Amino acid sequence: MPELHLDLWLYGRLAAYGGEACQGGYANLTLGLPTGSCMRDLLHYLRLPDTERGITFINGQLSALPGLHPDLDYEFRGGERVAIFDRISMWPFQYRNGAAMTDALQRALEAQPDGILHHTYETQREPQSGAG
Repeated sequence: MPELHLDLWLYGRLAAYGGEACQGGYANLTLGLPTGSCMRDLLHYLRLPDTERGITFINGQLSALPGLHPDLDYEFRGGERVAIFDRISMWPFQYRNGAAMTDALQRALEAQPDGILHHTYETQREPQSGAG
């Protein structure tokens, strides 16, 4: 089966999903996947739960944000550079003035009634069971 290759970068806690390529805070590996593979397939191959990833870039374009992953069906052509940050990583410095984003992410953001970017976030708390 023909393969496509990706230049994959995993940052923060996600570096551990890079196996032997893990350098502590990051992992960089060249990965071969079957032709027709998409982001969902990449995550499955890595055994990386989608809920663990935060900011994601494909070829320097923002493709996903924490809790908003419209790139799951993005079909790789081969040769892409993919960077996946964990959910607690800060916004990469080089994008401090904004970042280009994929069309799918732009549409997903426009569909959010109150937007998705906030200065503060509330965490979901587990329901407390009544004691006694």
